[in-house]
Amino acid sequence: MLALLAAAFIAGQTPSAPAWTWTLYPDAAPVVLANEVPDTANLRATLECDPGSSVARLTLYGIPRTGMARITAGDAVAMAEAAPARGDATRLTLRTDHPVFAAFAASGEMNVLVGDHRRPVEVPAGHLAKLRRFSELCSG
Repeated sequence: MLALLAAAFIAGQTPSAPAWTWTLYPDAAPVVLANEVPDTANLRATLECDPGSSVARLTLYGIPRTGMARITAGDAVAMAEAAPARGDATRLTLRTDHPVFAAFAASGEMNVLVGDHRRPVEVPAGHLAKLRRFSELCSG
């Protein structure tokens, strides 16, 4: 490993950054859609739900914020209470039948504002099918 890093340094290159991806775990209880570096503990965000509950729990890692959160997607707006989650994270709850979640599932773009901290949640086009499947599995 050290030799590879040294060779990259000598060549004037840096080692590639870890590949972040969205992964759907549909057979788990709860259903989970995770923005992660596979096979590591690195997470940016997770969406979890109990199948058929119509309630998604969004956890944002790296922002220990509490208070009221303003969630936007497209022209839709929702308010939710931001609560602390394990470690350095914030958790919110959002109904999958709310217009904000529908706009998020359509575009893959959502913004969460807690206090003065804004966190975008972006699902690239190539992973939108996973987000839509998550919504289907969660909706009651």
